[in-house]
Amino acid sequence: MKAHVIVFPGSNCDRDVAVSLGKAMGTPPGMIWHGDSEVPSTDLIVLPGGFSYGDYLRCGAVAAHSPIMKDVVSKANSGTPVLGICNGFQILTEAGLLPGVLMRNASLRYVCRDVHLRVERSDTAFTSKYESGQIIRIPIAHHEGNFFADDDTIDRLEQEDRVAFRYCDASGGMNGAGNPNGSRKDIAGILNKTGSVLGMMPHPERLADEALGGTDGTAMFDGLVEALQ
Repeated sequence: MKAHVIVFPGSNCDRDVAVSLGKAMGTPPGMIWHGDSEVPSTDLIVLPGGFSYGDYLRCGAVAAHSPIMKDVVSKANSGTPVLGICNGFQILTEAGLLPGVLMRNASLRYVCRDVHLRVERSDTAFTSKYESGQIIRIPIAHHEGNFFADDDTIDRLEQEDRVAFRYCDASGGMNGAGNPNGSRKDIAGILNKTGSVLGMMPHPERLADEALGGTDGTAMFDGLVEALQ
C-alpha cells in the first residue's frame, strides 16, 4: 500500500498521522509539500490537522487553493480515498469535496480533550475495523469544529447514510452532553457519496498507541491498510 500525507504551512499533525500510518503499513508514507503540483501514484491521501496558513480568512480556505489541491481534488473525484482530519476536514469542505462548513465552536472557545464517538458505519475503508454502533474515545483539538449545513443538506446526508461518526456520551447517548462544539445532529465525521472521502474533526492518530493513553484510533489505520493494500 502507498499513502501520502499533504503538508501545509501550519500543519502540526502531519508527523503524528505519518507515524500511525507507517506503523500500520510497515513503511512510512510519503510527505507531499503543499506547493507541489502532483501526488505520486497512491492508494490513500491524508490531509492532516493543524492550522494551515494560520487559519487566515476561514480555516482551510487558503489551503484549499494550494497548488497540490488541484491534483488532490482530481484524484478524489477519480476514486482515490482521501482522509481529512480536523483542519483536513475543514480543507475538504472548502475544496468542495464534502458539503457543509466548520464554524466556530458554540462555546466560542478552543476545546482540547477526549470525546466519545458512536461509529455509524462500519462498511467503509476507514471504519471497517470498527463495529456499527461501537463507542470509541478519540481526542479533539479545535476552535472551529461546529459542523453546519442547511436542512436540505443535513437531510441528504442522513438519507444517504453519509454520517460516519457522531459525538455521544460514554454510554452512547445523544442527549447533547457529549457534543463538544454544537455540531448539527452531533455530527463528528461525514463521507462523500461514494464513501471514498472522509472528513472528521477528532484525531484518531492521537490515540493510536498505548503510550498515548489508548488505542481506539488504531483500528482506523489498520482497517485502511487491510482495505487498500
